[in-house]
Amino acid sequence: MPFISRNPYTEEVLQEYPSHDWDTVEARLAAARLAFLRWRETTYAERARVLHEIATALREDLETYATTITQEMGKPIKQARAEIEKCARGLDYFADNLERMLQPIEVETEAHKSYIAFQPLGVILAIMPWNFPFWQAVRFAAPAIAAGNVVVLKPAPNTPNCAVMLRDAFDQGGSEESLLYNLFVEVEMIPDIIRHPLISAVTFTGSTRAGREVARIAGESLKKCVLELGGSDAAIILPDADLDRAVAQCLFGRYQNTGQSCIAMKRFIVDSLVYDEFVERFVEQSRALRMGDPMDEETDIGPLARADLRENLHRQVHESIEMGAEVHLGGAIPEGRGYFYPPTVLTNISPAMPVWAEETFGPVAPIMPVNSRYEAVQVANATRYGLGASVFTENLRLGEDIARNRLEVGNAFVNHYVFSDPRLPFGGVRESGFGRELSVFGLREFVNIKTVYISE
Repeated sequence: MPFISRNPYTEEVLQEYPSHDWDTVEARLAAARLAFLRWRETTYAERARVLHEIATALREDLETYATTITQEMGKPIKQARAEIEKCARGLDYFADNLERMLQPIEVETEAHKSYIAFQPLGVILAIMPWNFPFWQAVRFAAPAIAAGNVVVLKPAPNTPNCAVMLRDAFDQGGSEESLLYNLFVEVEMIPDIIRHPLISAVTFTGSTRAGREVARIAGESLKKCVLELGGSDAAIILPDADLDRAVAQCLFGRYQNTGQSCIAMKRFIVDSLVYDEFVERFVEQSRALRMGDPMDEETDIGPLARADLRENLHRQVHESIEMGAEVHLGGAIPEGRGYFYPPTVLTNISPAMPVWAEETFGPVAPIMPVNSRYEAVQVANATRYGLGASVFTENLRLGEDIARNRLEVGNAFVNHYVFSDPRLPFGGVRESGFGRELSVFGLREFVNIKTVYISE
């Protein structure tokens, strides 16, 4: 089965790539291993130079890369540009900080000298999704390569052009060896690739179901893995929240990338004292969003990436309506070409409804009232996921207490939607996965944390 690049706005096939056979896989893994043996010997300064050069390549041809994202998975062009710029910033961050992050940590013991050193592991397999086809890969690859590893990327089947373009950008880094290799392989081949002796570790971003399988196979092979899985992030709006700010943040937090984000706000939990006003404002501003051609600078909502994704999203909405959800906006598949789904706002929600109990990957916003902050936290935590959550309040001490001590997530934000930042660790708990990407913690996920003890 080929990897097919299809424009979700026009529904036209842009390009097809044949799947790699096992001989091609073996050759690329061998090349990646040889590249690692050379790359791990480079100085910190050389690694930093290469990462900066990759960032420069992305910025210099930003429009081409952004257009590739938009045409292949439907992200509005202004958001695609932001994705490429974020990749460049991430690469620059690790270039600027890798030496500090990799410095040995001296520990005072009875030895003449003892310290903790950080050594790269080898070739890391990255199984990545389609919704942020550049950033998801760079988010892992930048710290992994900074640490001295080499990356083998298995992209999503519907974003092969992005993978090819990303490889092109990495090859412009000026390294003597390639640091990122693409594998266009069928799902059935992935277990054997994880088990392959030339693969040292694996990172996966995607569904919880698939993450369980990756973790099982990696565990059987005694290989380190990092999993960034699904999310059903809650946004708590307390009665003292600045509603102008809260609605604006929630709007972007729900509809960015047409709602196709693991850390998008997916459950809105609003104190009953401000519930009616929040719903009214949220519906009004959702209605004002412009849905259309993702290459149009004025477009806010593009098409979903694939037809099957739209079908599943509509199933979740339709089943929830049958269970009693009230539709304030949207809720129907529009006629015409393109895999569009309109901004959809639902109330009269019960926890058993699919739009609340399942992860919704699209522009659907269920809103539920609560009567206290204690109930709000309880409802927010009543999910099998644990990726991110936000709380909106003018009482920063209370907001910090809820974020730090009450919300059972890996990323807790006060008065802001959840986002990833190269300076901060990113990841989840429970069925949202384990391990961390970004920051010094992400860089140290794929190193050998080695004790060195020297006695006279």
